[in-house]
Amino acid sequence: MLKWAVICAIIAVIAGLLGFTGVAGAAAAVAKFLFFAFLVVFLILLIAGLAAGRKVSNTINRPPL
Repeated sequence: MLKWAVICAIIAVIAGLLGFTGVAGAAAAVAKFLFFAFLVVFLILLIAGLAAGRKVSNTINRPPL
């Protein structure tokens, strides 16, 4: 998803340099949306990974019964 955000940002810059303001604005909006969507998914998965890692480490370090 981050790859597509970067591609849209590059398209926006190139279109802006060539004078296609409508295309540049649309590509920039798509890039901005994709970047923030990537950021939200990243944070959700980071929190889930940290929570799962703590559960696993607690079961590994537990003394035998």
